[in-house]
Amino acid sequence: MADITVFGAGAFGLSVAFECARRGAKVRVIERRAVGAGSSGGIVGALAPHTPENWNPKKAFQFDSLIMAADFWGAVEHIGGETAGYARSGRVQPIADDHALSLAMERAENARTLWQGLAEWHVVDAADMDWAPPSPTGKVIHDTLSARLYPARACAALAAAIRALGGEILIGDHDAARGSAVVWATGYEGLEHLTANHTRSMGAGVKGQAALLAFDRRDLPQLFADTLHFIPHYDGTLAIGSTSEREFTDPTGNDALVEDLIARARAAVPDLRDAKVVRTWAGVRPRARSRAPMIGPYPGEPGQFIANGGFKIGFGMAPKVAAVMADLILNDHDTIPDPFRVEANF
Repeated sequence: MADITVFGAGAFGLSVAFECARRGAKVRVIERRAVGAGSSGGIVGALAPHTPENWNPKKAFQFDSLIMAADFWGAVEHIGGETAGYARSGRVQPIADDHALSLAMERAENARTLWQGLAEWHVVDAADMDWAPPSPTGKVIHDTLSARLYPARACAALAAAIRALGGEILIGDHDAARGSAVVWATGYEGLEHLTANHTRSMGAGVKGQAALLAFDRRDLPQLFADTLHFIPHYDGTLAIGSTSEREFTDPTGNDALVEDLIARARAAVPDLRDAKVVRTWAGVRPRARSRAPMIGPYPGEPGQFIANGGFKIGFGMAPKVAAVMADLILNDHDTIPDPFRVEANF
């Protein structure tokens, strides 16, 4: 039986640990603070695809992962008994003008081929949707590939599933790495550590702030308007996010930027003007230098691996990242796309 230690209890670390555990490995996860303590413990959870055009390995990988997601999160919930708040509920976006409408129609044609009939990208009348943001053209994009989950709950669900499979989750300053493999999934702090030991930046943290409103649209699609995600969660709340801040002093503090975000959200979706703010959130997301997830063997460290750089798409990428990393760690079967390789950042 393979014996694997994973450092970091965020989206990538927990997903890799879960996938290895359900394939029969003995797994322990070591986390200094708490499960989902970093950006993976947030409130937004938009699992949205790249646009169906200019196809490349990153877009193809993400598409595969989004298609895998229902089975992956279904298994997590079945094994661990806790909800991740997952639903493939689709997404609606306004179309601003005739140029954007022409582009949206072209992408609809591309989706018929690139999405392999497994999901659709439509241009439809906004009036035909149960819920849509105001659209200057009266038309909106509706895709059926986008999904959502509640990040903090998803981390808890993964932890429960790992424990149900006999795995350990150790919180605090433990040095229990042992066995056949070690996986480093330590978020933006892990990127900082890599940078400190190399001659170039391996990536950095980008802070995000978000808000949670009491506004129940749980069975309706998510929206994307004014560059903001509006995510209806299973519990009757609506998440709005997020900011992108490369410079910050307080990694988890909220400030005037979240108030501006809420004001923009109410302007983009007037239905929200009277919705109560339940809570706000802030955290730092890990962005690798290549902007793609950084996965694979740790250069110069036999038996060690890296899974980092999920940035804004970590949960969307997690099902396939977990499968690819489990294949590599347990079977020495390497299917990592070249842009995702750790050495692409070195």
